[in-house]
Amino acid sequence: MEYYKHRLYLKEIQQIAENIRKAGTFTGKTVLVTGARGLIGSEIVDVLMYANNHFAMNCKVYANIRRAVEAEKRFASYLNCNNFTLYNADLNVDEFQIQENVDFVIHAASNTHPLDYAEKPIETIRTNTVGTDHILKFAVEHNCKRFLFLSSVEVYGKNRGNTEIFAEDDCGDIDCNTLRAGYPESKRTGEALCRAYHTEKKLDYVIARLARCYGPGLLPQDTKAVSQFLKRATCRNDIIIKSEGKQYYSYVYAADAADAVLFLAGYGENGEAYNIKGKDSDITLHRLAEMAAGWAGTKVVYRQPEKKEAAGYSRAEKAILNEQKIRKLGWRAKFSLEKGMERTLRMRTERSDDLNEI
Repeated sequence: MEYYKHRLYLKEIQQIAENIRKAGTFTGKTVLVTGARGLIGSEIVDVLMYANNHFAMNCKVYANIRRAVEAEKRFASYLNCNNFTLYNADLNVDEFQIQENVDFVIHAASNTHPLDYAEKPIETIRTNTVGTDHILKFAVEHNCKRFLFLSSVEVYGKNRGNTEIFAEDDCGDIDCNTLRAGYPESKRTGEALCRAYHTEKKLDYVIARLARCYGPGLLPQDTKAVSQFLKRATCRNDIIIKSEGKQYYSYVYAADAADAVLFLAGYGENGEAYNIKGKDSDITLHRLAEMAAGWAGTKVVYRQPEKKEAAGYSRAEKAILNEQKIRKLGWRAKFSLEKGMERTLRMRTERSDDLNEI
């Protein structure tokens, strides 16, 4: 069974949809979600369509994708809905042909895993810069009321040792003359473009700086360490770690990430950035590998990465987020790392009717 048909996933979607129904942010609105086939984009689409189908929210959803066949399978249950349009376009080269005004743009399109950073560095940079510029221009021309840019903890780069955790006004340290810098530097430029459009074009925008994301919707080709740990744990294989595992990072479960982004659409302050991470979700990579191995009943195995793999790895040894800014607005993460990992693995391995609530 596909994870998005699982009752645990559907309950997550229902709870987030109830939140946006109460807020009323999207009722009767038109929303464009770029990167709609990705981990966070797909969950946001599911939430909006659940609210349409169960709460009569009457929100028109445009889901932008690049691979039509995969997306048609993923969103098959929505294809005949009047308030859903699957829109196939490459942000880097295609002009959007949507004619009507769009109230919200949720820009989630990006290469988001290390092998892409190493093998497709130009595409990675262009998507976060040229693609973001295209969609910002579209937002202005279509009278967008709020632009949500999904950014990343990676904009902080390496911790210079002057702070224990990154707040939104920290700068971190990125060596721009490296292959791996393409992703964080282009995300920084994407944020700067949002500010530029705000200043010149009066575009309302909010930035969501997400911790390292995981969840049942991770795509098979994703090469992030947590993705590989989950993939191997699902198959009850040993967990392979290709470093000493000392990296200390913040993580966020996909449902919490989607909930936070939709929350910021209604409550975020124009022009501000907000860190988003999970509850009790700061952990070393070694401990994360042990957690996956413990669930699978296997062991952690250390190996040297191939040169191409290593080129895409983050150089940050410590990247912990301070989430107090969004907490002051009233948002709280629901899922701890332990709970999120457990749910992810069970949704991938157990039938819905065999699963006790967790």
